[in-house]
Amino acid sequence: MITRVLENKLKEKLFKGKTIILIGPRQVGKTTLLQKVLDAKHFLFLDGDDPLVRSKLTDPNVKEIEAIIGNSKILFIDEAQRIDNIGLTAKIIHDRFKEVQLIMSGSSAFELRNKTSESLTGRKWEYHLYPISYEELEKSSDYISASRDLEQRLIYGFYPDVINNPGQERDILNEISESYLFRDILAYGNIKKPDVLEKILRALAFQVGNEVSYNEIAQLIGVDKNTVASYIYLLTLSYVIYPITSFSRNLRNEIKTNQKIYFYDNGIRNALIQNFNPLELRNDVGALWENFLITERIKRNEYHRIYANNYFWRTKQQQEIDYVEEMNGKIYGFEFKWNPKAKFKIPSSFVNSYQAEVKIITRENFREFVGLW
Repeated sequence: MITRVLENKLKEKLFKGKTIILIGPRQVGKTTLLQKVLDAKHFLFLDGDDPLVRSKLTDPNVKEIEAIIGNSKILFIDEAQRIDNIGLTAKIIHDRFKEVQLIMSGSSAFELRNKTSESLTGRKWEYHLYPISYEELEKSSDYISASRDLEQRLIYGFYPDVINNPGQERDILNEISESYLFRDILAYGNIKKPDVLEKILRALAFQVGNEVSYNEIAQLIGVDKNTVASYIYLLTLSYVIYPITSFSRNLRNEIKTNQKIYFYDNGIRNALIQNFNPLELRNDVGALWENFLITERIKRNEYHRIYANNYFWRTKQQQEIDYVEEMNGKIYGFEFKWNPKAKFKIPSSFVNSYQAEVKIITRENFREFVGLW
């Protein structure tokens, strides 16, 4: 069992007067984590995928809620985004049953947030759970084992079932990408052309580490730019991909409006293009390394409540920094190289213009970058 960083943080929030909400993709272990947090405690579990649960929790009155909760002091509603008006129901539970700890999980950020944001303003703690992090992997095993496993993780990613079932990685990733990945998007995003969605994802998978043009993707697939933009927005809210925008403040020749798009898991990205070849047979090792590092940094910042804005930086003369963080008024730049011997000249214009610190991150020094201090 891999211990999740959020486990103790969630335990500390129990019975502190607010609803606990855990959001993240399907199959990353939200239910398992919350059941472990509640270990040895009596709690009422309600599954939002169950039609009866949905009907009973849609617009109930106080008496009906009282009957549902019974003597339970902890109410755990899984896949809460499936329940209509769950925000209002949660508000009633919070306001009228103050001795009850309400916990909700969901795999659809755009649904659960929309349904709870206004009703639970000031009444909730919200956390995000991602596929297992490298920090969690190493701390649950050891330094040598995690280091030995690094190349496999660049190829197959960090979904719990993938890590726990060596030898079955391809089948599991194909099942996740085909059966689970798009479920919420198709259900709640009013997607009428799932084949277009898949083509957009494949196009994005081939462009990891490169700047993305919605116009180019639209022309490649044969749809309009607005369709591409709306599908990418839904994919972002469903924790499949995330964008990083360009950093620009001072220099006239900086790229100002472009963005790059990364995947929350390397394994999903590789499943979409059906490439599970070992690193020595690939021509995209740099992209895999970059996607891995930025995603692990996002996990690290989220789990440890480190607040930073993230960007990439490039000029029209092709000077670039892979990843930029702005934190507490300070600018930090990071360049990613899988090969520790690779040469890179740090752009003096970036350093001098922003008084920035720049580090080159390789497989020899990446551990601190991803949260292993």
